[in-house]
Amino acid sequence: MTDSWATFGADLHLDLSAGRGLRAGLTEALREAARSGRLAAGTRLPSSRSLAADLGIARNTVAEAYAELVAEGWLTARQGSGTRVAERARPRRSAAATAVRVRRPARGRPAYNLQPGSPDLSAFPRAAWLTAARRALTDAPNEAFGYALDPRGRIELREALAGYLARARGVYADPERIVLCAGFVHGLTLLAGMLRARRVREVAVEGYGLDIHRDLLAKAGLRTRPLGVDEEGARTGELGAGAGAVLLTPAHQFPTGVALTPARRAAAVDWARTTGGLILEDDYDGEFRYDRQPVGALQGLDPDRVVYLGTASKSLAPGLRMGWMVVPPGLVEEVLAVKGLTDWTSSALDQLTLAEFIRSGAYDRHVRGMRLRYRRRRDELLAAVAGRVGVSGIAAGLHAVLDLPEGATERSVIQSAAWQDLALGGLSRHRHPEADLPPRAAVVVGYGTPSDSAWTPALAALSAVLP
Repeated sequence: MTDSWATFGADLHLDLSAGRGLRAGLTEALREAARSGRLAAGTRLPSSRSLAADLGIARNTVAEAYAELVAEGWLTARQGSGTRVAERARPRRSAAATAVRVRRPARGRPAYNLQPGSPDLSAFPRAAWLTAARRALTDAPNEAFGYALDPRGRIELREALAGYLARARGVYADPERIVLCAGFVHGLTLLAGMLRARRVREVAVEGYGLDIHRDLLAKAGLRTRPLGVDEEGARTGELGAGAGAVLLTPAHQFPTGVALTPARRAAAVDWARTTGGLILEDDYDGEFRYDRQPVGALQGLDPDRVVYLGTASKSLAPGLRMGWMVVPPGLVEEVLAVKGLTDWTSSALDQLTLAEFIRSGAYDRHVRGMRLRYRRRRDELLAAVAGRVGVSGIAAGLHAVLDLPEGATERSVIQSAAWQDLALGGLSRHRHPEADLPPRAAVVVGYGTPSDSAWTPALAALSAVLP
């Protein structure tokens, strides 16, 4: 028969004082744990029988220690509720902790956030995701709960993505060439390692872009050379033999919002074929378009020279840590060789859930619904700023660029926004330090970021700070 005490109560670690009697040592250890806050008020302690068995001492010894601490007020004991740490016990604050608390700024996060880069997190499809998770968990094979055997990720998700990307983005995506990752930054990290292993020294990037991507490439030992950006997208005709790869956002340039024209797409592919270079395509928000026909992925022009990267960060939520790469056939093993050293891909169950979410049609329904929501916000933004500033990059995506009138500066508008408790970013922060670009005073407004309840006051705050 199994020992019944094994199921009584929770585990409890106690450091019994050496050189003291068992009861005195146990009493002091419990008292100190409650006094210091290591055992929080309300914590239920193990039964006297369970704790005695764990410590290898007599049950009466534990019972006497409990009784003494109840009498002192450190513990409470009620019939049916067990023995608990009394509510009066509060943790002691160290001087260092108090100092940190004093130094903490009075203001926390801004009340309104119009920074680009995030979707409306309150719109995450919790019910539909939970339904998909239940189905995925029910159907998951036993081996899914073990250690990952394929560094590319779960085949179920790779197959679902292959169908979706081919249908929705025009990507040639064989499941065998899809490598799952924990988001775009993880994918770019793997590709940077692969490029270094290939002895690439320089990567061309768009003159406007995210500094975190440039910094990542630089830390990998890769120099970044900026390309000019204008109303037709990155000037891919400036690509030369020096760069071994180029990082592009062709469907919706970040942050200017323009699409790479067909001629410049062709120029990028011609460069890659001629020089043996590689195109890294960041399709960060390709699902969201409003006033234009869908712009397919650049990868469709030459799957052998383009690495396609996508994520669920904008379509669902960045907290899922879910991304994917469609890698040219000859590079899969090279990418996996790097991934084996730095693999922190999403869990198997999350991968299976996303696979079910896509296969069931829930992903398409969610994207269509969010497309309508974001389009309404974009239209409301345009109405609010009409006649006051120039607006560009509005045909797709989750952000717009507002060009300020003559005499106004980014700094003054952003400072005014801070006074309104509004987080706002300038275009200049996305400019490559070496880029040869004309001066442009503008702010980048992420209209996808606020929740529905915060959108109207955020828009009002923006209107108040614009010149």
